Amino acid sequence: MTSTTEPDKAQPLSTEQLSATTLLRFATAGSVDDGKSTLVGRLLHDSKSVLTDQLEAVERVSLGRGQEAPDLALLTDGLRAEREQGITIDVAYRYFATAQRRFILADTPGHVQYTRNMVTGASTADLAVVLVDARNGVIEQTRRHAAVAALLRVPHVVLAVNKMDLVAYEETVFAKIAEEFTAYAVGLGVPEITAIPISALAGDNVVEPSSNMDWYGGPTVLEHLETVPVSHDLTSCHARLPVQYVIRPQTAEHPDYRGYAGQIAAGTFRVGESVTVLPSGRTSKIAGIDLLGEPVDVAWTPQSVTLLLESDIDISRGDLIVPSGDQPPTTQDIEATVCHVADQPLAVGQRVLLKHTTRTVKAIVKEIPSRLTLDDLSQHPAPGQLVANDIGRVLVRTAEPIALDSYAASRRTGSFLLIDPADGTTLAAGMAGDAFATGDETADEAKSAADDEGWDF
Repeated sequence: MTSTTEPDKAQPLSTEQLSATTLLRFATAGSVDDGKSTLVGRLLHDSKSVLTDQLEAVERVSLGRGQEAPDLALLTDGLRAEREQGITIDVAYRYFATAQRRFILADTPGHVQYTRNMVTGASTADLAVVLVDARNGVIEQTRRHAAVAALLRVPHVVLAVNKMDLVAYEETVFAKIAEEFTAYAVGLGVPEITAIPISALAGDNVVEPSSNMDWYGGPTVLEHLETVPVSHDLTSCHARLPVQYVIRPQTAEHPDYRGYAGQIAAGTFRVGESVTVLPSGRTSKIAGIDLLGEPVDVAWTPQSVTLLLESDIDISRGDLIVPSGDQPPTTQDIEATVCHVADQPLAVGQRVLLKHTTRTVKAIVKEIPSRLTLDDLSQHPAPGQLVANDIGRVLVRTAEPIALDSYAASRRTGSFLLIDPADGTTLAAGMAGDAFATGDETADEAKSAADDEGWDF
């Protein structure tokens, strides 16, 4: 039954509590009327993350529509068009916390025409929640959402089989959907899939366990979000520092100071370490590291620092400082998968700007070998152009060399944007290297995760 009681006023966590909790970024995706916004609203409502005035506003709008209970979907559907049509159009971000973890939630649209918005919301996600209507099962849009999550290398995917109350909470219905989706997602290379039967409207297995599905012994949605292993420790990754600014005060106090400032994208830098500056390839050693105006011996991601080198090297904004023994390939010919996000098409021969970390260079689209059909993962050869929401392979030739990791190795330094040089419009978001993860390892991981949940798929 839908809860109509007012939740207790959300109690903010103390600074000490927040600093002790980890952060999980997750995105939600689902087809139209699958109940995605209702799930998000239920999650916020039942976890006491809704302020009293927010709930009162939702209750007023719901009563104005003749609804007896508050429509929790209104907690995230903020645009007037979304409320009028009962759909999600834009990406809505919500921030909340429990005693176990802090969360940044990206509620993304489910419509085909807003695929680009899902790409935006899921690009930084550690986990994606894909909703399925238990009455409809896995449909074309479900496969599209799974494919986008796989393309973006989202490490954890939750299949939330919603509206179980409308199929009499039948275990066989849930098991069939979970088996079909898991097989498809494993084929895409998704490393971990967790299936959870829920009713967002009634609150079953969202925050509290459901008494209507005693055959299910797995976690609720919130319990899984609080406990899923997520590591933001990028200190052991390939060290990368995109130079954002060259600091030369030239004052009486610092007449010869020359520092290279930026945010460490990944890895760790140490004083005395040999480094290489790309794309020039010149080498030097780190003479000092300044952090918040104080010298330190070691710095790591995501700290913003200033590196001082032993040699005077011509370094400017857009250069990449890396360890001398761990350099990414430098190239002018980039092959990548892109999601086209602009209304204007991207065509072969088009001149664009390519923005990678802090570096922006002129480029030309040399070839569009294929366009991906997400429904069945087939490749449409040589489409000639990509239009809004298309995902395809492109070959781009840059005017200057770019030091580019593969997206599989680094989501930060393996991604880029294609920009219209005329008006600055973002045309496409690119992921360098192979489109999908490959190999039997991901299948083994997914099977192991399913076995741990007690489901023999």
